[in-house]
Amino acid sequence: MLRKLYNWSSSWTGTIVIVLTIIFFVAQAFVIPSGSMKNTLLIGDMLFVKKFSYGIPVPRIPWIELQVLPDFKGNGHLIDGPRPKRGDIVVFRYPNNDNIHYVKRAVALPGDIVALKEKHLFLHPKEGNEFVRANYPKEKIIETGGKLFVVNPYRDEHPGIHNDPSVKRDGLQPYQLFDMMPIKIPEDEYFMMGDNRDHSNDSRFWGTVNYKYIVGKPWFIYFSWDENKEVRWERVFRTVESLEEDMQGKDIEINHEKGIY
Repeated sequence: MLRKLYNWSSSWTGTIVIVLTIIFFVAQAFVIPSGSMKNTLLIGDMLFVKKFSYGIPVPRIPWIELQVLPDFKGNGHLIDGPRPKRGDIVVFRYPNNDNIHYVKRAVALPGDIVALKEKHLFLHPKEGNEFVRANYPKEKIIETGGKLFVVNPYRDEHPGIHNDPSVKRDGLQPYQLFDMMPIKIPEDEYFMMGDNRDHSNDSRFWGTVNYKYIVGKPWFIYFSWDENKEVRWERVFRTVESLEEDMQGKDIEINHEKGIY
């Protein structure tokens, strides 16, 4: 029996089935295409996406994005799983074109209220005021309309989150970078933002992301090179968590490109 299994797995048919099974249900390669998550994730980082982090998405053949099974549950997943947590970096399909993959950070969950004022992110978690008091330092909490909001709730934990000081109100910059009226996140949807806040094309511009578009989360970087094709060995085989630990307490120099990407 084992011999037959070995022979089958060594055949072209067996190899293709095994590779597709891994891509469909376990891990898929993903290349960071833009600087919207720098310096947490950089252009040229090549990583594996853990596809079972939030359930099992309906499988598609990579590159041609051909769906190979029906969406039986109507939520983009064969098997439901845990939903993204606040602060998770998530790989998902762009809601306006689900053949395109994006990677951003989930900053608000269903039932949360989120707003922006002068580039500052304000979050009122769905768990309410007592949850805010118990889980966030007083200096980061403000009250408005009887609700407690946390100001910039993720910056201490995730040092890659930053603003570009050169982006100012000048009539040329999109207003979404600076202000957003409070919105309540709908059921099973998520508000996504890039860590490179002033250059990220994210939920501020095109709305929340439904669970059906969620693919998975970064697992580890298997290769990385810069624009000059020089290998960044210090990033190879690293997890996002370990890279963030390295950035803690350091002054991070970031070269910004103009625009939203």
